[in-house]
Amino acid sequence: MPATTRTPVADGVVETRNGKKVLRFERRLKHPVRAVWSALTEPEELSAWLAEPQRLELVAGGTVTLRWMNTGPDGEHPVVHGTVTEVDPPKVLEYQTDVHGLLRWELREDGEHTVLTLTGTLQASEVITMMQLAGWHWHLDALAGALDGRPPDWSRWMPDGLAEWATIHFGYVTKYG
Repeated sequence: MPATTRTPVADGVVETRNGKKVLRFERRLKHPVRAVWSALTEPEELSAWLAEPQRLELVAGGTVTLRWMNTGPDGEHPVVHGTVTEVDPPKVLEYQTDVHGLLRWELREDGEHTVLTLTGTLQASEVITMMQLAGWHWHLDALAGALDGRPPDWSRWMPDGLAEWATIHFGYVTKYG
């Protein structure tokens, strides 16, 4: 899996607003905004750390269909469907999905670096919320690795990536459990 330094466990935060869970991550990446934007929007780059975009129309109202690169317990690659709700290149990308709720990616220049803020808003149980926190934490670490030229080796998801995810998940359950 990624030969990258893992971010300290449980840096994501969660709160409840209007009956929905709001997950938030902020990561400082050692790359310019344009490079991070490309990693969020260019098919080959997005596939390196998150999902194969079967369809990604970068306009408000556009279609989003993402086939996750990691597999579920059944060995299948989950597919997420949704609609783009906001695009402001290279600063904001937001889409509503059937599985992960509303995902908002915000990029801010910080010298030669980028501050990425990911906010996910969804209706979910505590169990699903902890799984989502761990999943996004893992994928944001994978994004940092991919930007550094060390993307995950998806053929090693089972058992390596899943074991990393489980460790991260335990950290969130401990923090919020």
